[in-house]
Amino acid sequence: MTPWFFGYGSLVNRATHAYPQAQAATLNGWRRAWVRTDRRNVVFLSVQEAPGHSIDGLIASVPQADWAALDLRETGYTRINATHAVAHEANASDIAVYQVPPDAKRPAGDHRILLSYLDVVVQGFVREFGQAGAEHFFATTDGWDTAIQDDRGAPLYPRAQTLTPQEQALTDRLLAQVQ
Repeated sequence: MTPWFFGYGSLVNRATHAYPQAQAATLNGWRRAWVRTDRRNVVFLSVQEAPGHSIDGLIASVPQADWAALDLRETGYTRINATHAVAHEANASDIAVYQVPPDAKRPAGDHRILLSYLDVVVQGFVREFGQAGAEHFFATTDGWDTAIQDDRGAPLYPRAQTLTPQEQALTDRLLAQVQ
């Protein structure tokens, strides 16, 4: 049986990976949240259970059923089974999602959201789900009171992408609405 994963942040941007069979899916009963940990001074984008809510993303198969490379990319997260919560049209029956472990979360700190990371996420949502998808990403994500670190000029995010002027303007507009 081929395992799959549900991506809800940068993994929605196909330019950041080459995972096979990626396709749209919805994770039901969850929301995204910006999460602080002691691992680094920028926040992680994570998921948390939230009955009655849902988030869009992509599912993709794990090449050769080898989780090692994906687990390495998702360092700082725990892989949990989400098969029962993912709505999709794929022939997938074993789906995981990555979450920052609850015991690793910190309520306060001078952590920031990297704008280069947010740009990648928004670009992915626009390309997969259109402008409405990007708007839904912002509406289904908590923690927008977190400071933003504008690193567009010298991106710190290792998989940073170049945005079109329209994508950058959309990110800026949607961010202004939630902060």
